[in-house]
Amino acid sequence: MVEGMTDAVEAPSAGAGKRPVQQRSRERVERMLAAATELIAAKGSDALKMSEVAERAGVPIGSLYQFFPDKGAIIHRLAERCAEESRDCIATGLADVRDVAGFERAFRDLYDLYYRIFLAQPARRDIWFAVQADKALRAMEIAESRYNGAVLAGVLKRLRPDADEKALEASAFLVMSLGEATVRLAVSVERAEGERLMEGYKRMAVRELLGA
Repeated sequence: MVEGMTDAVEAPSAGAGKRPVQQRSRERVERMLAAATELIAAKGSDALKMSEVAERAGVPIGSLYQFFPDKGAIIHRLAERCAEESRDCIATGLADVRDVAGFERAFRDLYDLYYRIFLAQPARRDIWFAVQADKALRAMEIAESRYNGAVLAGVLKRLRPDADEKALEASAFLVMSLGEATVRLAVSVERAEGERLMEGYKRMAVRELLGA
């Protein structure tokens, strides 16, 4: 956790699906999730079928249902995975920030990395579309943005000790939420336009966060 983060905000807890305990079961679940990710990348989340996941993973359909009662549970678990990776990227990217110049570099690098991850993993975009259509998953995403915003605000409070604390927290929450949406928009358009969108977002976000 980044030093200075708001203690009252905790990482969103895991939700859907039975959690495997034995190593053999964990490996089987990993195959299921890998298969689902491949199918989503190829066909989209709407076309995901439990029978195809089981077939591609090489497991009986009953085993799949044992851990995931429906495809919504699979999407939920994949969305959690994406969120966990995002939290790790943010914590790592901001960990060594000591001054304003370092913050701007780290923030820009963080979103460049996030953009590249989305470009390299097209299934993420389709998982996000599924998240937007599910009320529970949408609530989880908002909680993620709030958590990541608290991490960001913790860094900003060290750099801008005289700034209004509540205003910093609100700006950080907003910037993180808009950042998720911007990256997903950027990977949905032509590469050149996507890069321009990312540059525009980073400029606006840095100005808002640093009060420039």
